[in-house]
Amino acid sequence: MAQQERGIRSRRSILEAAADVFGERGYDAASTNEILARAGLTRGALYHHFPSKEAIATALVEAQSEALVVPEHPVKLQAVIDLTLRFSRQLQTDAVLRASVRLAVEQSTFSASAQAPYNQSITVIEDLLRQAEKQGELLPGTDMSEVASTLVGAFTGLQVMSQAYSNRQDLPARISALWRLLLPGLAAPGMLPRLRTSRLPETDDPRPAAVRE
Repeated sequence: MAQQERGIRSRRSILEAAADVFGERGYDAASTNEILARAGLTRGALYHHFPSKEAIATALVEAQSEALVVPEHPVKLQAVIDLTLRFSRQLQTDAVLRASVRLAVEQSTFSASAQAPYNQSITVIEDLLRQAEKQGELLPGTDMSEVASTLVGAFTGLQVMSQAYSNRQDLPARISALWRLLLPGLAAPGMLPRLRTSRLPETDDPRPAAVRE
């Protein structure tokens, strides 16, 4: 068990070091030597977990799916809002997630499918929207696929813009503004007063349990 825990910590150290290096230099300019130096591990430890720089980048991209934790809320449209607010907060503090998003956005020689993280997000949001439709939370005729795809695209653009303007410090505010603009054309009559767009509950922690611990 202790050996397994060490392996988990070692893998996480590599991902965190790679996230820092990719974040500073981008994928193409990053080297495994620099990642190893940042992680303080041997090359053997690296290859035990990842056979190549591309394998590290693939694992980082997969971290986006770990951040797509669906909030528990009886109002499913609120759950969609909270999901985006959580993600925006986590981008402010989680270097691994930031690197994951950068790898999906930037043009580089990294050959993994750039569409995968977007498709995952669209699927999660579309499923929540379909649940919201069944509960009468959406306007009639809402195209769930179109809304989910547009929302993911808008979020992606806003986080890139927020990174340029404030190192993502204003990202939650930008996402709140996005929802204030979208909801009148999305939410069924009577729903708007029930929806919270500007903050998460103070007890909400956007980080996965493994990271909090």
